[in-house]
Amino acid sequence: MSKISEMTREKWINSTFPEWGTWLTEEIEGWDVKPGSVAMWWLGCVGMWFKTPGGANITVDFWAGNGKRSHGDGKMKVGHQMANMAGVRAMQPNLRNVPFVIDPFKIQGLDAVLATHLHQDHMSAELAAQVVNTGMTTVNDKGETIPTPFIGPAKCVDIWVGWGVPREQCIVVKPGDTVKIKDLEIVALDAFDRTILVTTDSTGPDREELYGKCPLDMDEKAVNYLIKTPGGNIYHSGDSHYSIYFAKHGKDYDIDVATAAFGLNPVGIQDKMECTDVLRMAEALNCKVVIPIHHDVWSNFQADVNEIKVIWEMRKDRLDYKFHPFFWEVGGHYVYPDDKDKFAYHHDRGFHDCFEYPQNVPFRSVL
Repeated sequence: MSKISEMTREKWINSTFPEWGTWLTEEIEGWDVKPGSVAMWWLGCVGMWFKTPGGANITVDFWAGNGKRSHGDGKMKVGHQMANMAGVRAMQPNLRNVPFVIDPFKIQGLDAVLATHLHQDHMSAELAAQVVNTGMTTVNDKGETIPTPFIGPAKCVDIWVGWGVPREQCIVVKPGDTVKIKDLEIVALDAFDRTILVTTDSTGPDREELYGKCPLDMDEKAVNYLIKTPGGNIYHSGDSHYSIYFAKHGKDYDIDVATAAFGLNPVGIQDKMECTDVLRMAEALNCKVVIPIHHDVWSNFQADVNEIKVIWEMRKDRLDYKFHPFFWEVGGHYVYPDDKDKFAYHHDRGFHDCFEYPQNVPFRSVL
């Protein structure tokens, strides 16, 4: 049989997807986290993986889905949060830009699965299936072996349970709650994701009528997290918009690294923090490093992080900024505090062993 006669769409998909295969899971499993540090990886969108010296492995907002895959009828669901927000009906052209850098079905162990809020690009049924079906476990603060917990606000827990995660394996958190996992502590904090407040349970014509009603309590739908690690305190802001209450969090907690959901909002939409919002958030949180994320994933919200760099340069001396931005790449790692002075990430360029072995060339002048 020739190669082309055996080739099928299924073989093509299985041989190329996810695009990174097990590269990243192997890297994370083999990564030696030194005492007094924390390692983290950007998984795309606002998904992150954290690993500590004590062997704690947790994910926040792990997602393995996609955006639009067809023009369909060209219409948005009438109860979609953007339709509720701006009264739009034409389909949102949110195509996924970045590759899948991690395969949820190749993950061997996790100590906790966290979600900041219930939007589809922040939760993963695939990861939930892998955690539950393989019987992943961790150790609680009493030294007891327990099933790996799913941690999030009430509405996220409802979704996990609806997928088949045992309710007793879920932990509902609201601002002020803490959960200890090995050598890290997770603190749930207020979220400022105003898009979530116009997200209705139904996205169909039977959507809830929101006009003139007091919004559902944000705490049931979304939280931010402060993750206290041996290497420093990491603030994960989910999809929060800018809020003056960031300053309260900055006064209450020592924050080393903060993430921001950065993007360029289309006309009529307010869903992401733009460059000045990112800088104001970092200043209010009194953090040392701010990392913009989320700008990578959607074709209609793409943004250039150099905007942040330019405005930061213009303001840093006048406003005496105590922080600086760090610009990541999806699938890349960041170790704190080792990388605290870096401004940008680049994937390993390789070829470190050049000229350590004999070359196979006609003569050196071709080099």
